[in-house]
Amino acid sequence: MTHPTPEVSLEAPLARIAPLRAAIAQAIVGQDEVVEQLLIGLLAGGHCLLEGVPGLGKTLLVRTLGQALELQFRREQFTPDLMPSDILGTEILEEDHGTGHRSFKFQPGPVFTNLLLADELNRTPPKTQAALLEAMQEKTVSYAGVTHELPAPFFVLATQNPIEQAGTYPLPEAQLDRFLLNIRVDYPTEAEERAIIEQTTGAKTAKVPQVMRAQDVLALQARVREVHLGADLLDWITRLVRATRPLPGASADILQYVKWGAGPRAGQSLVLASKARALLHGRYAATREDVMALAAPVLRHRLLLSFAAEAEQKSPDDVVAALLRSVPLGA
Repeated sequence: MTHPTPEVSLEAPLARIAPLRAAIAQAIVGQDEVVEQLLIGLLAGGHCLLEGVPGLGKTLLVRTLGQALELQFRREQFTPDLMPSDILGTEILEEDHGTGHRSFKFQPGPVFTNLLLADELNRTPPKTQAALLEAMQEKTVSYAGVTHELPAPFFVLATQNPIEQAGTYPLPEAQLDRFLLNIRVDYPTEAEERAIIEQTTGAKTAKVPQVMRAQDVLALQARVREVHLGADLLDWITRLVRATRPLPGASADILQYVKWGAGPRAGQSLVLASKARALLHGRYAATREDVMALAAPVLRHRLLLSFAAEAEQKSPDDVVAALLRSVPLGA
């Protein structure tokens, strides 16, 4: 099988990626790995869940991405009193003043956009969280027996605070599985924190230019699927995902620390994310390094740990790191 040369294949899409990185850097200091993973989600056409303590700029990062993309952008603050119709939309009664005829018309909700920032998603009850399931998976909304298509491209970028439990509703596993990546947002370095403080307390505010249109995003997503991923890597990804399940024959760590492992969607996500990372780095073939860099963001929210793991303070990332060591490439 032959592949197009990088000079022909990558010049146009990569020319749009570099300005996008630069536009985001106008407002975001540091967080290079977080920005990269967010762009990987964009290129792979998947949804992202950003986790971090308050004040680390999660909302600002997503809003900046929305400003840099010439797409419809909506921010919805998720609260305990939010209803499904507040997200999806509802039917309203309209009257024709000429004939007096009345009819119901569907009024689209904020989910009908290209980029939806679901801020503090875990603050809304399960009923409202579940309203996003069809939209995230099928990219449609069904209401009163009618299916409505969402605009393309469509992304949900959600944020949640992992340390605050009061007044929150943990996301169910079915919804977590809809997120391509679970992105951890950590504290900045001292130099980055100083730059953030200086930048955000002055008289001038950063202006983020629009550098990419909807058709550019769709073209990049199509190009990601053309990136080559060898049979050896595909076999390795399959073994990695299957090794997360506490079934007979699983490793001692998995049997002890994992209550429920990842499903096939995890393998699909890891393949697409690895291809997107390769394209982001100017390559037309995914490598072992791409898979290793994205194993934790793809798998950490798809593993349900046991009480033994909690007692020994084992995190999903610890389990993923053990898997990468115990399931070698080419075994």
